[in-house]
Amino acid sequence: MQLGLPGRGIYAYTGGRPFDPSAPCVVFLHGAQHDHSVWILQSRWLAHHGCAVLALDLPGHGRSEGPAETSVEAIAARVADALQPLPNPRWLLAGHSMGSLIALEMARRQPARTAGVALLGTAAPMRVSDALLAATRDDPAAAMRMINVWSHSPGLAPFAARPGCPAPGFSIVWQNLRLMQRVTAVNGPQVLPTDFAACNAYGGAVEAIRSLDCPTLFVLGSRDQMTPPKSAQPLIAAASRPQVVTLAATGHAMMAENPEGVRRALADFAQQVFAALAA
Repeated sequence: MQLGLPGRGIYAYTGGRPFDPSAPCVVFLHGAQHDHSVWILQSRWLAHHGCAVLALDLPGHGRSEGPAETSVEAIAARVADALQPLPNPRWLLAGHSMGSLIALEMARRQPARTAGVALLGTAAPMRVSDALLAATRDDPAAAMRMINVWSHSPGLAPFAARPGCPAPGFSIVWQNLRLMQRVTAVNGPQVLPTDFAACNAYGGAVEAIRSLDCPTLFVLGSRDQMTPPKSAQPLIAAASRPQVVTLAATGHAMMAENPEGVRRALADFAQQVFAALAA
């Protein structure tokens, strides 16, 4: 499904079902150097259990038209513009990593349309080390290898039996690296440094969450090395209606490492949020 104006189009995966504008809507926002496919398991489940699903490719990622925007604020504005014509009165925004910052910025800009916000693998501030920022520009292959290692639980070996390889020929570790490589191949080498610089520069997360009156779900991985649970504490403290789910033995790539835990957290939160709207 394509949203937005020609030349600024945003692709949305609808979970294998036609988009129903009358159904409760969940908008999925992926993280840096990724695309909508990181949400494939959770988005399909919700789409087949009563929700309208829009799992977006961010600008300049996957099937969305570019270029990649250079700031969280610009990404949020572009996505909000693309979603504005939809008739759904209110939606739940679910964002992972960089996507969590975009979700907060979108909710701040459109509070009347935001029924709830789910922040997965989030942090405030979401600082990126100078060495990694330099590597995203000067040695992107090395940067992606580092990011891939840090995105998974310590000790989750690429050739381990489970959960690293849940089935023959399938490895969540190598799959994540291949996805990052594909984004570079399809969308260009500028996406990686642009995304990580945007995360590093964004300073509005705490202010944004303080402005919200809707419930906020935090889904944190106990073994997250990219955004450790303690990094979310400033946001949790600033939220007016926080709920926290900590997934045991789970790293930053939580949608793949612990798909059932993420699905359950999002499904329970969505049911709560949309039931409150219907009451």
